Amino acid sequence: MKTLLYATDYSENSVSALQFAYKLGQDLGTRLVITHTFTSPTVLGVGVKGAPPIHEGNPFKFHRNELEKFCTEHLGNKWNNPKIQMEPVQNSSVIKGIIYKAEEYHAQLIVVGTKGDNGLEELILGSTTKKLIEKAPCPIIAIPKDVLPRNLDTMVYATDFEEEDIHAIEKLSQIAKPLKAKIRVVHISTSGEYAGDLRMEWFKDMLKSKVDYPEIEFELLFSEDIFDTLSIYLGVVNADMVVMLEREKKGFLKKWFYSDLVKKMEDYGEVILMSFNEHNHKTLFF
Repeated sequence: MKTLLYATDYSENSVSALQFAYKLGQDLGTRLVITHTFTSPTVLGVGVKGAPPIHEGNPFKFHRNELEKFCTEHLGNKWNNPKIQMEPVQNSSVIKGIIYKAEEYHAQLIVVGTKGDNGLEELILGSTTKKLIEKAPCPIIAIPKDVLPRNLDTMVYATDFEEEDIHAIEKLSQIAKPLKAKIRVVHISTSGEYAGDLRMEWFKDMLKSKVDYPEIEFELLFSEDIFDTLSIYLGVVNADMVVMLEREKKGFLKKWFYSDLVKKMEDYGEVILMSFNEHNHKTLFF
C-alpha cells in the first residue's frame, strides 16, 4: 500500500499540515501514518517546554493516545479508519525519528509543518526542513501555519533545465494525475544567462519524450531578482504548491537556484513547498 507520513510536535503550527495530509491521503487513496518523535522518557514532572508531560508507564502508549487526541481535536472522528495509523517513535533526534518511520513504512511522501512551538533542540521544521530534505528517503511537503486544506489544482515546478528536473517532474506527474492538477514548469532567467530560450526548447522536448502527462505548461521569465519574481508568479497563476529539486552541487547553469531559494521559500511562509532531493526523487511511485 502506498504510504504518506505525517510528523507532528503537537503544536498549533502543525495543525494545517495534519489537515492537509489527511485530505491528500484521501485524494490519493494512500495509507496515512501519523508519527511523533519523543526523546527518552524523563523523570515524572520534568519535561520539555511546550510538550505534553511524561507520565509513568508505557511512553509509546501515552504518545499514541496523545496522537489520537490531537487528531480528534483537529479532524473530528474522520481519522478513525483502517487507512490511518498512529506510530510514535522514540529517538534523541526528531529528524532521525521521522526518517526511521518513513523507511519502516516505505513512505512515498513526508508531510510536516513549517515551524514548531516547543523547546526541543531540533524543532520538527524551520531550521530542520533542510535536514529532512537532505536526508529523507522520499520528498518532503512543508505546510505553513493556517493554510487551509486545499485541492492541489496548480503545481509550479521551478526548474534550472537540468536532466534531474525531468526525472523529478516525471514523479510529480504521478501525484498530479490522480488529482487532475496542472503542472506549470517555470524558469527565471537572468540577463547574464546564456540562451535560456534555447535551453527551454531542449528541456521541453526532453520532458515530452519521457513524461506522458498533457497538463504541463512552460513559462520562461526574465528577472534579476529570482525570489521576488517567483513569488509574484505564484500569485499570478494562483499556485497551490511550489516544487523544487534540492541538490548538493549547482546545476549546468551554476547559479542561484537550489539551496538558497528552497530556504527562502521555507521562510516565505505563504505557500506549500514540496522538495525533492537528487538522491530520493526516483523513489516516488503513485
